Amino acid sequence: MNEKHRVPFSALGVVLAIGIVFGDIGTSPLYVMRAILMGLPVGELTRPDYILGAVSCIIWTLTIQTTLKYVIITLRADNQGEGGILSLYALIRQKFHWAYILAIIGAATLLADGIITPAMTVMSAVEGLAPIAPEIPVIPLTLTIVLALFLIQPFGTGSLGKYFGPIMIVWFGLMAVVGFRHIVTDWSVLRAFNPVYAVYFISKVPQSLNILGAIFLCTTGAEALYSDLGHCGLKNIRTAWAFVKIALIINYLGQAAWIMKTNGLTSEVNPFFAMMPVWLQFFGVLMATIAAIIASQALISGSFAVISEAISLSIWPNVRIQYPTRIKGQLYIPSVNYMMMALCILIILSMQSSMKLEAAYGLAITLSMLMTTILLFLYFMRTNKPLWFSIPLTLFFVAIEFSFFIANMQKFAHGGFIPILIAGVLGFLMYCWYNGQRIKASYTTYDKIDEHYIHQILKVSKDTTVPKTGTHLVYIVKSNDKELLEHKIKHSLFRRTPKRADTYWFIHINRTDEPYEFSYETTVFAREKIFRIDINAGFKLGIHTDKYVNLIANELERQGLVNLTTRYPSMQDAWHTRGDFVFIVVDRIFRNVEMTFSRRIIFNCYNMVKMLATSDTQMYDIDPSLAVIETIPLRQADHTEEQLKELLLQSSSDK
Repeated sequence: MNEKHRVPFSALGVVLAIGIVFGDIGTSPLYVMRAILMGLPVGELTRPDYILGAVSCIIWTLTIQTTLKYVIITLRADNQGEGGILSLYALIRQKFHWAYILAIIGAATLLADGIITPAMTVMSAVEGLAPIAPEIPVIPLTLTIVLALFLIQPFGTGSLGKYFGPIMIVWFGLMAVVGFRHIVTDWSVLRAFNPVYAVYFISKVPQSLNILGAIFLCTTGAEALYSDLGHCGLKNIRTAWAFVKIALIINYLGQAAWIMKTNGLTSEVNPFFAMMPVWLQFFGVLMATIAAIIASQALISGSFAVISEAISLSIWPNVRIQYPTRIKGQLYIPSVNYMMMALCILIILSMQSSMKLEAAYGLAITLSMLMTTILLFLYFMRTNKPLWFSIPLTLFFVAIEFSFFIANMQKFAHGGFIPILIAGVLGFLMYCWYNGQRIKASYTTYDKIDEHYIHQILKVSKDTTVPKTGTHLVYIVKSNDKELLEHKIKHSLFRRTPKRADTYWFIHINRTDEPYEFSYETTVFAREKIFRIDINAGFKLGIHTDKYVNLIANELERQGLVNLTTRYPSMQDAWHTRGDFVFIVVDRIFRNVEMTFSRRIIFNCYNMVKMLATSDTQMYDIDPSLAVIETIPLRQADHTEEQLKELLLQSSSDK
């Protein structure tokens, strides 16, 4: 079962990984060296020890942060072949329940990065037109591309995905060729492989802390690399990274060689485009733009996947998910798509240039990387890795990432607050949703399904004076104990208009930490009358209640445990003899409940999000035509007659 969900190693898989996984990190040469030049002292932009030190920092950041942490170590922390910070959280949440805070911070900052990346990469690419076609307006063209990118999402990009790999191979090949063309004119740039230059740069260069924030941009796609593990497979990603890393380093070295031999260089010049021959520049801008679109597409798709997993792990409200193609894992979430589109356009209009965007870029993703590091340590603890291995390794990565975080904090007032603000709002919503459900659960009371309970259901089923609700009555229940049902079910069955049906079903869906698990267990309380079905569904499968119930009911009918035919005499001779199913969802509303101020804020936020984002039929993916929603107070007031009189007297005196 474990292996069938893992993507096998193949040449096609490697090409696919190059197209899907490395778009973000593969477009970083568009802006990293320019951002470094912006931070160097005026008049010393071409100083060899500064430039070699900066490139040495890039090489060792790609080696330590991307290669060692993610490609070699973190990719092995997979959940049935799936990767990403939420898959990592799913692996450890049973033992470290409090780690949901880390997962929320990591997911929120990853989503914020996904919002800013399309604006950053597309604008950086389009700005390459300025020297060769200054008459083309950068902002309108960037807005057009970004708008088109989001608007095509509902139609699916599966048919285009097969071209991403070959296009990105051309892109990385172009970067390597252009970079090598300048390396051969100055082989001294190879000295940048010596980490001494990196240490010198960090310790000696003025404002090196600010520049360290620019250097970090070379590895911003590493977190997305982990998230795409399930789509591309471990061996495919590792093999593809060898090719991608070589191309990136060659290009960075080429930019360094070009910078050191260019007189009168200003920080406004983008070395990536400027070092290309004039005849190649237009093609370079075109390829950069296409690569930026592919990178943006990968981040948008990745954001959909993050939200889908967050829903399954109860840290994001259930929203409508569509599957525009039959490709595994490809999904589309309208609400997330249009939220990202609006924010991305707003960022482009407010920033107006990629140089200003550089200040906003990178801060959020450092937090996401830190959360992954801590969750990885918890994973080591859960899998009983020796402390002599896990503690030093964790401290090593925390030290590096915290240094980058401090460096990026220098950007906070200059635009870095934007992704932090976005992540903060998203994280707060996640926190309220997760804890709102826990608050609701804390007010849940249960009834035992004993002989009296079953006898009462059977009495109602036979009472012809009660209007019939349906042939099959299905309740969604949350109790993990097969012998218990929430009190709200009893309230719905008996206290209101009694619910008469021929067959009663109590369905409990358990979201498991294994991505693609599907199993169920049947408890028969009364043959052909009362059933409980406990369904185990993996967090990648989603909740599809009516489909699951029909699938299981058909199987039980084949086993002779239930009769699914209609019980209406007038319909028994008709061509359609299957009985009707009615799904009852009982929701508890906020009324007659005393809470602390903080819990009230959380619960009010939870209710607001629920009203705006989802409905119970959407949450359980039930055909609305089959669903009945009932509401009861979260806690029912059980006042005695004397207490009611006292309340009425108090109310009269207040008036």
